[in-house]
Amino acid sequence: MTGPEAPTDTEAATGGDGAPPVADVATATLDARGIVSAWSAGARALLGYRRSEIVGRPAAPLLAVPAPGSGRATRALRTLDERGRWHGTVTLRRRDGATVDVPLLAHSRRTRDGTDEWFLVSRHERPAAQGPPARRAAPGTDRDRDAPDDELFEQSFVQSPCTEGIYDTQLRLRHASEGVERVLGFAERDIRGLRLSEFAPGPVSDDIERHMRLAVETGEAQELEVPTRMVGHARELIWSLSIAPIRNADGRVRGVIVAAHDRTRQYVARQRLLLVNEASTRIGTTLDVGRTAQQLADVAVPLLADFVTVDLLPAVTDGGEPPPGPLSGDVTLRRVARGSVLEGSPELVVPLGETAVYPASTTPAKALSGGKGLLEAVTDPGTASWEAQDPERAARIRAYGFHSTIAVPLLARGTTLGVATFSRHRRPDPFEQDDLLLAEEITARAAVCVDNARRYTREREIALALQRSLLPATLPEHAAVEAAFRYLPTDTGAGVGGDWFDVIPLSGSRVALVVGDVVGHGVRASATMGRLRTAVRTLADVDLPPDELLTHLDDLVTHLSAEAAGGRGADGSPSAGTGAPADGEPQDEISGDVGATCLYAVYDPVSRRCSVARAGHPVPAVVGPDGGVEFLDVPAGPPLGLGGLPFESVEVELAEGSLLALYTNGLIASRERAPDEMLAALRTALARPAAPLEDICDTVLDSLLPAHPADDVALLLARTRALGSSQVVTWELACDPAIVAEARRDVSAQLAVWGLEDAVFTTELVVSELVTNAIRYAEAPIQLRLIHDGSLICEVSDGSNTAPHLRRARVSDEGGRGLLLVAQLTQSWGTRQGAAGKTIWAEQTLPVEIG
Repeated sequence: MTGPEAPTDTEAATGGDGAPPVADVATATLDARGIVSAWSAGARALLGYRRSEIVGRPAAPLLAVPAPGSGRATRALRTLDERGRWHGTVTLRRRDGATVDVPLLAHSRRTRDGTDEWFLVSRHERPAAQGPPARRAAPGTDRDRDAPDDELFEQSFVQSPCTEGIYDTQLRLRHASEGVERVLGFAERDIRGLRLSEFAPGPVSDDIERHMRLAVETGEAQELEVPTRMVGHARELIWSLSIAPIRNADGRVRGVIVAAHDRTRQYVARQRLLLVNEASTRIGTTLDVGRTAQQLADVAVPLLADFVTVDLLPAVTDGGEPPPGPLSGDVTLRRVARGSVLEGSPELVVPLGETAVYPASTTPAKALSGGKGLLEAVTDPGTASWEAQDPERAARIRAYGFHSTIAVPLLARGTTLGVATFSRHRRPDPFEQDDLLLAEEITARAAVCVDNARRYTREREIALALQRSLLPATLPEHAAVEAAFRYLPTDTGAGVGGDWFDVIPLSGSRVALVVGDVVGHGVRASATMGRLRTAVRTLADVDLPPDELLTHLDDLVTHLSAEAAGGRGADGSPSAGTGAPADGEPQDEISGDVGATCLYAVYDPVSRRCSVARAGHPVPAVVGPDGGVEFLDVPAGPPLGLGGLPFESVEVELAEGSLLALYTNGLIASRERAPDEMLAALRTALARPAAPLEDICDTVLDSLLPAHPADDVALLLARTRALGSSQVVTWELACDPAIVAEARRDVSAQLAVWGLEDAVFTTELVVSELVTNAIRYAEAPIQLRLIHDGSLICEVSDGSNTAPHLRRARVSDEGGRGLLLVAQLTQSWGTRQGAAGKTIWAEQTLPVEIG
């Protein structure tokens, strides 16, 4: 038989299996005013009052000897013990007027709605039809024949070093070892016949009784681990309970035995190991100082402390270098992290980000001065010492009941970074020395991570400052395009990257658009990016076509790789004096490999044609005036630095108002979404051709980027403009010196049409010199073009590839001063090569009209 059967009348009277009679149990509940709120059938049997006669009325009249000076029943209770309970014998008055002495247990407890009440339990013996039988052994056993063995068994159970209790099938206590008396603080005679939930009420007792009932019903042993408090112990104890059914000779379950073992030390050791493991895995996952400090607070609450604060020296949070060695005297600290078991951390006095001065007498200041962890109890004298200097803090200490504090300095590589403070106010047990050692261990781990984050932050700020100095802060106003950009450095800890962009004005009102990306991160990548951007601007000033410019840039990257390799030759072999990498050095930092991608585009607002070439870079997108998005089919070309491989250009005609989108790979690279999906998202985000460029930039970034991009992102948008016939005039000239005068007259007339009469004199001199040189030194065809786009540009093209140059004319020379005169009269001048000759140009700045 695996489960109990319904007890017979005899068994009910004796408690089952012929055992001695058990106590009838009377229970009642009083609210905080002493009004009866619950009344059991056992209470009626004890005192004779029906439930309707007593519930809602004061309990004081039930006392045969009322408490002096009080009508409240609760005042009759003696001094409570540590658990908020009282037990003893009281004299009660029955309904018929008779008095009866009753053993009483009174428990103070909190109801679900937050009010206080008393739970009263009383037991009284039922008269038995016969005297209590002696303990019986199973028939036929040696114990049945040997009474001394029965006595030995009885005494061994009572004096067992284990904490054991025997309960009947109604879960009422029949026998308890001395261990039970020590744990519960009751003698066996006080609680015999009561259920666990009656002499130790609470959620833990309810859970234990549930497992006891399972053991009775199923006949199977139960195991569980529960926390409880023991009289004389401030710390909560962890008990491992084994609940086993007790069977008689025929296998029938007659009760259960509950054996409890104190596993507090093992539990605490396990929790400490868990906390250390949590600290090793959760602290230091970021290179942000504040977030790393917050990880320390999150790990310590609630496993170690109820409230944790982390304060750092202002120099640490400001990116400076903290002073070496321990600190002494009053200390100024900045609050960077906090953690609490209470939602919202109401205990917090110093808000996050604010600084506070800690006097030398405070626990954090003393820990910083001594350079080691400090454990202190929060005593009333200690609190009083704070009141004069910080009354608000002292008030919080009293209000939340802080009683124990640990302060541990954050030390790393001989540098003091700050202090972590651990406090308890909800958990009643104070910190111990083992807690101090644990706090020191996890704080030491956090200190190294905070120092790493501090050093990384400082280097990152340097790299960002370098990068900002190398990138354009604003884009120039240009007649060819309207431009906008976004640049986002990654914050994932990889370091600042080498992404760059640029808008470069070219001759003839043209403009160059550039986006590039240096492989790698850090200061080296930023410095390489700066060198490449400068090289692109220099090569663009020569007016090279996009494919030729990338070829020259590829040569530069190849030389940079050889230079970074410490003297490696073009074939990659090290030159004399180049040693092998030292052990432990990052291989990518010494390999000498410098790689980059780049896209270079030139747009001419006169012809509305755009020439594009790329070196391993993502293709650009073109948005038409109607909103259609197209990705240009530009040959990929090899990344810069491979050397010797050709690049190809593609030329397309763009309608006025078209939008060019150039970007780095960080915009479309994603671990969660496929490349095609990212390009589709980019297409959707760009399909707003009439929207302001700043809004389109924001839309693109919001649509494609996660909260923390894994790579740097550069985005450059350019909306094209066109110069119509009213702004550009072209003349085809004969190769005849007489045509110079006619060219001057045509130019003067056109300037009058544009209202630029003040520029006639200078322009005639420039035209005369450039046309004369073309006729004298070059060959047909000769073309003269004027462009008015805010400035005045004069261009003379011919069929010769020979470029003119300035030279110093002697006093006796009749010529040689023409280009020098042009250079002095204009803002800038230059020459560019074309497919069938060259073009010499000169640009004049026009006065700004005020009006």
